Amino acid sequence: MDYSSIITFEPGKRGGKPCIRGMRISVSDVLGWLAGGQSVAEIIEDFPELTEDDIRACLAFGSELANREPGDQAA
Repeated sequence: MDYSSIITFEPGKRGGKPCIRGMRISVSDVLGWLAGGQSVAEIIEDFPELTEDDIRACLAFGSELANREPGDQAA
C-alpha cells in the first residue's frame, strides 16, 4: 500500500511523529489501539474522521518499519 499521501510528518505536531493526514492522531496511537484489542470499526466509531484506508496505512507503515534492516534510514 502506498501510504505516502496518508502518513504525514510535521516537526511541530506530536513531536514530529508520523501522523494521519496532518491530524494530531499518530500512527502509534492507531497501532496501540489495535494492539489493545480495539477493532477497526470501534476506532472509526471513536474517531469518525479516520477511514479504513487510514488504519490500513498505519499497518503498512508499521510493517515496513518492522521489516527494515538495522541501520536503515527512517521513513
